[in-house]
Amino acid sequence: MARRATTALAVALALATGITLTALPERSEAVPAPALLSTSSWREQLGVPASTPEQDAAWLTAGTVPGTGGPWEDLVRGALLDLRSLTSADGAVAAGPAAKWRYAWPRDSAFAAVALSATGHRAEALRVLGFLAGVQHDDGGFEARYLLDGSGTPDGRGRQADGAGWALWALERVLADAPSRAQARAELQPLRALLEGATRYALEATAGGTALPRPSSDYWERREAELTLGTVAPLLAGLRAGAALHPLLGQRSAARRLDAAADSLEGLLHAEFAPTGYLRYADPDVETGGVDAAVAFLLPPFAPEVPGAPVLAAFDAYQVRALRPAGGLAPGAGWKADGISWTPEVALVAMAAAASGREAQAARWLDWLAAHRTDWGSLPEKVLADGAPAGPAPLGWTAAGVVLAVAALDAERTGDDAP
Repeated sequence: MARRATTALAVALALATGITLTALPERSEAVPAPALLSTSSWREQLGVPASTPEQDAAWLTAGTVPGTGGPWEDLVRGALLDLRSLTSADGAVAAGPAAKWRYAWPRDSAFAAVALSATGHRAEALRVLGFLAGVQHDDGGFEARYLLDGSGTPDGRGRQADGAGWALWALERVLADAPSRAQARAELQPLRALLEGATRYALEATAGGTALPRPSSDYWERREAELTLGTVAPLLAGLRAGAALHPLLGQRSAARRLDAAADSLEGLLHAEFAPTGYLRYADPDVETGGVDAAVAFLLPPFAPEVPGAPVLAAFDAYQVRALRPAGGLAPGAGWKADGISWTPEVALVAMAAAASGREAQAARWLDWLAAHRTDWGSLPEKVLADGAPAGPAPLGWTAAGVVLAVAALDAERTGDDAP
């Protein structure tokens, strides 16, 4: 049944997007995944005190719950409460509760901050940004991940260039939610070093927007010898965010220079990646390439406007070519054929589709996520070929993506600016 459902979804997507559908990969056995933990178990491992239903309700009421009254209200409520539990008092956001996930990734933290801010939990969002500011290197960049106490890194894993881009994007999104420009300016002051450092890093990594960055690990969490779309696109989003933020400091000339750098970098990105259809690598012969979830980073809310047809075609193609037996998505078409769906990528696609006015596309993936939660309602990192949840649950990146996807759909329907 899972195979038939996947095939039906693939055909529907192909017909909707005009993509020629080739044979789907054969179903393969899933690799072993970490055992799921119950709600009480994962909270104990994170040192999070159990909350009462009344406390949960009060926290939710202090903000907003996107999708209230709709089909995803319960999904969003659970995702928000999981984000709350994954976020420490000092702003460190654990990626998940299992041992290898109890670290703070700048990317995951950025998404969590934006989701918390978009739902009215500004204090928590600003603390997350404060944590990032506290662990930022002197050059403005970041490590791949951090210990939750901010004291360093868990191992010798290499740095990731995308962290500066994600920090800038999150900072701009959070301050854009401020109820007034005066408040945004005031909130920026203690985070000014985060802005200036990450901006400096993004400019140096791209030679002021005149060169593509060097290869770096990205959200695939592996060493890279070739530049990936998943590295350059977040840096582009970061430059755009920096340009939007500098006027809060009265630095309009700096904002213009950053806009010019972003324009230049965007031109280089399209020149490099457009000829082969915005694949993971500009070189189509790289074995683990193919169309990649990172193409979503070229859509709102990471880009200021919906991109042109070639990018949208790649975005649609990813959703067909990266399909897995349970109906979800792999990180990219070139990902290993292990049968596993990854919920962060599904949530990312739902988020980008929602923010780009593609309501039906976003709804399809939100429905899939809602149907593949754990027994206690959390969103897992993975879904096996047979549809069973696996890996750590909850996963903060997925939870944040779901919140932001539904918030963007709400904004589309009311005519407000999407988060």
